[in-house]
Amino acid sequence: MRSLNLLSIAVTLRSTTVRAAPSAYLGTRGMGKKSNTTNQVNPRVDKLQQVLNSDSSGGWDRCWEEGLTPWDLGKPTPILLHLHKTGALRKGRALVPGCGSGYDVTAIACPERYVVGLEISDKAIKKAVDLSSTSPNAKYFTFLKADFFSWSPTELFDLIFDYTFFCAIEPEMRSEWAHQIQKFLKPEGELITLMFPISHHVGGPPFKVSIADYEEVLHPMGFKAISIVDNQLAVGPRRGREKLGRWKRSLSQSLL
Repeated sequence: MRSLNLLSIAVTLRSTTVRAAPSAYLGTRGMGKKSNTTNQVNPRVDKLQQVLNSDSSGGWDRCWEEGLTPWDLGKPTPILLHLHKTGALRKGRALVPGCGSGYDVTAIACPERYVVGLEISDKAIKKAVDLSSTSPNAKYFTFLKADFFSWSPTELFDLIFDYTFFCAIEPEMRSEWAHQIQKFLKPEGELITLMFPISHHVGGPPFKVSIADYEEVLHPMGFKAISIVDNQLAVGPRRGREKLGRWKRSLSQSLL
């Protein structure tokens, strides 16, 4: 494993929140377009795209039913777990949109942090509930079925963690994603984005992302990056294709 020198710089800036378990979550308004890519060789990704392009209403449920979930690590996201264990995640209320199987949700839930896992898929929610049924932290998290783009939380969040959600929605919906993030997050809260996949492929999901893609939609919402570093705890083929971004709103924007 490579040195975590760059990561340690980011860790000193204490932050918070959740999406934990890599899961593609979005409403039908954000369904992916047909992929024209020729460099995505993962057959599960190809099949995933076929299902989503042919089923505009229940595509994500069908993906979970057929096991077409290449985003699902089957465990908590290593970098998120590292931040949690080192005390580098903000306490309070955390949100993980597109929480999938819920591994990230349960991993960072604790007496000082209540975590909400949001999902559009009934089958993903059922799996998350089943997997977490014996968790000792059960009273510190919950799973909700809702469309991120139309959902209105009863309380704002101190932390939001986005992993394989931003890349699952159509690029033209990213401005609305940022608007929702601003609505859900407390003025002093923090957004953590695990940027993936940083590549040059065409089509999706997953759609390619870049630092500039995040800046383009987050800057107008008043968010500035505290740090953006390579994710040195990325797994397998994701190594070299992920960056950890930590964002906060500027004071002037928070006062508007």
